[in-house]
Amino acid sequence: MQRIDHPLLSPSLGSHKTLTSLHFGLLGSGLKIYIQASLHAEELPGMLVAHHLRTALQAAEAKGLLHGEVVLVPVANPMGLAQRLDHKPMGRFEFDTSENFNRHYPDLASAVATSVLPTLTDEPMTNVHQVRHAIGDYLKHWVPATELQSLRKTLLTLSHDADYVLDLHCDCEGVLHFYTEEPCWPQMSELAHYLGSQAILLARNSGNRPFDECLSSAWWQLGEKIAASGQSHPLPQGCCSTTIELRGELDVTHALAEQDAQAIIHWLQSMGVWACDEVVDVPEPLCEATPLAGSETLRAHTPGVVVFAAEPGQRLAKGDLVAEVIDPIDGHIERVAAGVDGLFYARIRDRYITAGGEIGKIAGSEAFRTGELLGA
Repeated sequence: MQRIDHPLLSPSLGSHKTLTSLHFGLLGSGLKIYIQASLHAEELPGMLVAHHLRTALQAAEAKGLLHGEVVLVPVANPMGLAQRLDHKPMGRFEFDTSENFNRHYPDLASAVATSVLPTLTDEPMTNVHQVRHAIGDYLKHWVPATELQSLRKTLLTLSHDADYVLDLHCDCEGVLHFYTEEPCWPQMSELAHYLGSQAILLARNSGNRPFDECLSSAWWQLGEKIAASGQSHPLPQGCCSTTIELRGELDVTHALAEQDAQAIIHWLQSMGVWACDEVVDVPEPLCEATPLAGSETLRAHTPGVVVFAAEPGQRLAKGDLVAEVIDPIDGHIERVAAGVDGLFYARIRDRYITAGGEIGKIAGSEAFRTGELLGA
């Protein structure tokens, strides 16, 4: 294992943070897999999964079992991890800009299209290498002006040439669920099934350029630009990425982390990155993939105490009661009901809501939303 510490831009005199990456296997010896945890820094289950993966990867590397490269970033957001207010973690938005740490990554396809399109050939893998080189060159010349930009640049520099990218997150309370772009789903389906995902949410473009889609969308968007220019040069999906929601914020246990780490190991073995005597069969899917545009976000119209009638993982029909919002002053009770048939896959952790606040999410099978599909 090689540990590399990457200094971030210092935002203030006497202040300095570092991002650490752990490198296993051999660069260029096979597929490159990039795994990072807790970009939303209060979402801790991924950090514990990374801890268990690190131990297993070190042992596998010592035995010569790794055929490829695995880059592990166990703490992807040291900035957010240090942000606390009134003893509460505040790791989703940067204090200085109020920007979500997992939004607003660069449009890589537009950044490199002009330089890449004239260099393409009829050889698919040659084109993949050309695109990766161009993205790497773009990142090399990107001069960050803030600490947040330097974090984004560092994460992309580590991951831009990976074949597969796993971004480990969690919800407030929920079941294990899986986000990926439609062009990545055929390649990522086995990982979702090894993990036992109970909801799988697909989108062509969910909006606001989260980290994972910044990397995977560059490829299919460049493919569209190639077609629009009248060229027919082949360009495979050079990076497949996913955001994996490891249940809820309080689901931080060794048992769950070991289970999730082992699922990722089984997937690495099935990919040939991790040698083994016998590959574990891919489990039967626990659900069908559904469109992210079919996910209903339930909201309260009135403020009050939230009393849930539905549990994460419960399958609901349209009209089923999800929660009551109770105003103890005037005795009013608002019934929040499912607007679609589907799996209740995530809900809030707090039990008081203000008017218009989010209650939870249901994965429906029929797309009905447009525009920006992700929350703040």
